[in-house]
Amino acid sequence: MTRKYFPVVLRGKMATEQVAGSLLGGLPREVPREAPRELPREQGIGFRRLSARLCALQPDNSSSYRTEIHLLLDQLISENYSEGGGVVPEDVSTLLVQACGLVPLNQNHLVSKVSQLIHHLLNTLQVIVDEQNLDFLLAYTISAIQQCSSWTHVKILQALAALVYCNGSKCQKYLPDLLGKSGILMKLSDPAQSDPEVRRAAVHCMANLCLSVPGQPYLEEPYQNICFQAFLTTLQSPKLPDMDDITFCMLLQNALKGIQSLLNGGKMKLTQTEELGALLAVLKKSMFHGLPGVNIEMPTVLYPTPLPQYDGRPPVKPQQSESSTSRPTLNKKKKLKVKPKKIQQGEEEEEESSGEREAAAVTGLGRVQLTEGNTQGPPSLAVQSLPTDGSRAAGKDGVSSPFSSSSWKRVSSSESDYSDAEGGMQSKMRSYQAKVRQGALACFLSTIKSIEKKVLYGYWSAFIPDTPELGSPQSVSLMTLTLKDPSPKTRACALQVLSAVLEGSKQFLSVAEDTSDHRRAFTPFSVMIASSIRELHRCLLLALVAESSSQTLTQIIKCLANLVSNSPYNRLKLSLLTKVWNQIKPYICHKDVNVRVSSLTLLGAIVSTHAPLPEVQLLLQQPCSSGLGLGNSNSATPHLSPPEWWKKAPSGPFLEEASIGSPQGSSEPCWLIRLCISTVVLPKEESFVGIDAACTAGCTHVPSPMRLEALQVLAHLARGYFSVAQVYLMELGEVICKCMGEADPSIQLHGAKLLEELGTGLVQQYKPDSTIAPDQRVPITLVVLFWTMMLNGPLPRALQNPEHPTLQASACDALSSILPEAFSSLPSDWQILCITVLLGLNDSKNRLVKAAASRALGVYVLFPCLRQDVIFVADTANGILTSLQDKSLNVRAKAAWSLGNLTDTLIVNMETSDPSFQEEFSGLLLLKMLQSAIEASKDKDKVKSNAVRALGNLLHFLQPSHIEKPRFAEIIEESIQALISTVVIEAAMKVRWNACYAMGNVFKNPALPLGTAPWTSQAYNALTSVVTSCKNFKVRIRSATALSIPGKREHYGSVDQYAQIWNALVTALQKSEDTTDFLEFKYCASLRTQICQALIHLLSLASALDLPCIKETLELNGDMIQSYILQFLKSGAEADDTGAAHSPQERDQMVKTALEHISHVQVLAGDMAKRAIVGFLEDILTVYFDSTGS
Repeated sequence: MTRKYFPVVLRGKMATEQVAGSLLGGLPREVPREAPRELPREQGIGFRRLSARLCALQPDNSSSYRTEIHLLLDQLISENYSEGGGVVPEDVSTLLVQACGLVPLNQNHLVSKVSQLIHHLLNTLQVIVDEQNLDFLLAYTISAIQQCSSWTHVKILQALAALVYCNGSKCQKYLPDLLGKSGILMKLSDPAQSDPEVRRAAVHCMANLCLSVPGQPYLEEPYQNICFQAFLTTLQSPKLPDMDDITFCMLLQNALKGIQSLLNGGKMKLTQTEELGALLAVLKKSMFHGLPGVNIEMPTVLYPTPLPQYDGRPPVKPQQSESSTSRPTLNKKKKLKVKPKKIQQGEEEEEESSGEREAAAVTGLGRVQLTEGNTQGPPSLAVQSLPTDGSRAAGKDGVSSPFSSSSWKRVSSSESDYSDAEGGMQSKMRSYQAKVRQGALACFLSTIKSIEKKVLYGYWSAFIPDTPELGSPQSVSLMTLTLKDPSPKTRACALQVLSAVLEGSKQFLSVAEDTSDHRRAFTPFSVMIASSIRELHRCLLLALVAESSSQTLTQIIKCLANLVSNSPYNRLKLSLLTKVWNQIKPYICHKDVNVRVSSLTLLGAIVSTHAPLPEVQLLLQQPCSSGLGLGNSNSATPHLSPPEWWKKAPSGPFLEEASIGSPQGSSEPCWLIRLCISTVVLPKEESFVGIDAACTAGCTHVPSPMRLEALQVLAHLARGYFSVAQVYLMELGEVICKCMGEADPSIQLHGAKLLEELGTGLVQQYKPDSTIAPDQRVPITLVVLFWTMMLNGPLPRALQNPEHPTLQASACDALSSILPEAFSSLPSDWQILCITVLLGLNDSKNRLVKAAASRALGVYVLFPCLRQDVIFVADTANGILTSLQDKSLNVRAKAAWSLGNLTDTLIVNMETSDPSFQEEFSGLLLLKMLQSAIEASKDKDKVKSNAVRALGNLLHFLQPSHIEKPRFAEIIEESIQALISTVVIEAAMKVRWNACYAMGNVFKNPALPLGTAPWTSQAYNALTSVVTSCKNFKVRIRSATALSIPGKREHYGSVDQYAQIWNALVTALQKSEDTTDFLEFKYCASLRTQICQALIHLLSLASALDLPCIKETLELNGDMIQSYILQFLKSGAEADDTGAAHSPQERDQMVKTALEHISHVQVLAGDMAKRAIVGFLEDILTVYFDSTGS
């Protein structure tokens, strides 16, 4: 009687729950269960009534008792629990404990049914059992598995899986029974297990045990390793003959989800090559599980390719991907309704057709066969648009991830993964197979995040395609899935994984080169990487034109953006970016906002990568008519028509005056700038003036992510292609004013960022080393007009808006980018406003604002029109010294940088003919600055590097009137000791370089007692130690420069001190090629140049007592020194690290001066040292002049 209704319940409702809750790892859900809201009490009447009846039962061995229990359990299982049913989680736990207490373990049917109840209630009501009740229920289920018949094990394991879900940290004492050497889960999950359902359920339990809950302890490492090996064994084992395909798919899903949980929550580290290689091998195999037409055989372990030693990245012999775009045929009814997208004429159409021809040509080659479907034109892009929330996230990350929880749970629904209408078991099986592929990709993504990139790139060739060679076998890669998989969700997953691989790959890909034809017996590593980059471009562009799913289309474009951002186009043949540029244009007006946003992101990546690139410069100068597929009147793809206002001259309140002095520019407007301006400035229906009706259907405004992305593209253009953007300077100024006047803080911030980039571009044009011809620069009058517009607009309001500190900080950065020549031409009221606001914000309580204001003051103090204003410099100094005491490291770092700039200003003022500044500048303030700089030199490296720069400048600036005062003596000693300690400590190389530079500045002050002061020997000892032994050659160069600065012999101290410096420089010359760091070799020549200069300088100051030491070293190393000095004389005009390039005449004059000085040194008659040195220098000049024909 009991048995007759048991199968009905099992195969009905429970089967549904089992399927829905077991996908990809068998986990019922991705997020931890939360207690449902308690609904009106009447909704839980059925549950409470049945629960009360169950609790009223007394254990009995009678047949009637067993019948009653069966009926109650069936009724509890069949009760409607939709929306929680008003059931309290505590009541559920109590009920389950009561039910287990009433069911003895010798009653197999009842144990099976109570297990079914546990699984059903916990899953349906999303209840996580409390620790006390969990303890009892776990003990019961474990005992049940050990004692009950094997046919009950599936149900008991399902109950156990529901109990341990998100409860792994509370199961510690039961782990030996579950995962020990003879643990029940280890036995039941073994490949030798005869019942496939039991094996699947056991792996399901293990996967649930591996789930982590934030804030709770995780599985101990030994158990993590046990589970990992069990999952790996499961994935490596072939399908047994008695296992059906769907059960096998669910088994794989569970194992994949378990590994993913270990990598994500458990932070498991794959440090062993064998372990990682085995995992990657099974993941690659699972990635193609059930993919039509693909059947791959994988080795047990994938091994990495060795990389060039100095590269630090894994080598790569990339593999070929399948490049055909064919997929299962579309539903014929749908095909009749959807018009194929008509792509642009010329290059784009040719690219697509050639790609299809290549794909068809290689089909059937090698060991992998890819089934070709009917060749179709790319489906229309007019697909159902994704929902958007209008937030910024919708642009960048708002697209729901293909690895979201729903992708694990859903088996099939009305939202089918397939274009074909397939029915029955075949459709169901393909759905499960797709879930396996998605699970493998999700697990691969977690693997990528858990290992170092340099390790990952060793496996590049296993997952990334390479350009196929004639007759070479095809191999599968991530691009195979992107181009071939019938499931758009799986394609999106593959693209997300590819993006993760490409992210941060710039250093690895930077070795690629294919600018010249390589005709060698072997293929260089750089050419292989370049070939892989080209193939990625080709395959992604094929995928772009073939894709119909908006979500997957977004992922393709984001992946392209990642590829563009990391590829070294300056080392690759032209046309790659042109193809991407032309292909992406139509998608800027796609009906789905995420596609539009990601298209702008891609364009932003193009104009920011390795900017400026000649290829992109040409693309930006294309006329509007070739911008966005104009003229394709029959195209189903939205496109822009040429509105007249695009070709009109810029207009506005400031633009009539601006046009008088505009620099020469292109007569054709830049369509990309015009597009971005229209997107930003015309947010309502006007923004679609000139945009095809197909693009504007259903659109009433440009969503915020579109506007933000357009502003970012404009900022990229201003940074990388200012010559293009400068034509629109005043119009962009109006865009900035509009953005900064809006209520949306994100729009305001991006407007301020654009202003900063434009300001920086203007400053770069007027730098002394600028290569821009004067007639190509923006005239000063126009720059003044631009900044007048900004200061008349919302910029001052943004600067003084304490409610938005981030905007204040960004506005400070923008204000600091003003051109100094333009600032001096502004009305005095505006100048005073800028200075007053910045000095005020330097006292802000917000650290972000304070840091930005401190930095801006450090820029202003260098302005020629302000640097001689003693009051402004003093006010700035006081403000900076206050910021140097701030608790925030960022504020202190910015303040230290500004203090360095301020002291640079002191040096510039000191070198002018007017001594009034030095006389008026407060000695007390100088003392405070020295004290603050000494303290800052003990801070973190970010602060220390500029603090020592400031110390050097301040010690250089000190006048005799300061040095004579007793209160300065101690602070001078402390300052020099701070510099000496910084020179020799093991700090960042930038810090030590600045310390050597500062020491050189100290030597420039003739008022300091260099040579007689006690610190002299310490300073020289520090510099000679660095010049001979520092690993960084730039630091060595700077120390050699400092040693050549003192202008008098007495500054070098005693004869012994002079000899030590001379010998150290000779030793440094000998060791100038001794380095284990490949990157330092490029500085060898500069180091030798600087050392030779220092040696010649020392010779030109040598006294009679110094000559014996010099003679001794020449006897030992004369040939070596002579050869390097000859190289120095012949080396040409290369600049050394000090930035000074000496002409040949200047260099040989240095040697002549040294020779003349030595010749006039008074020595005792018969002194051999002088004669030897003079002969040495004469020989050098003779050889040099003979070789040059002088």
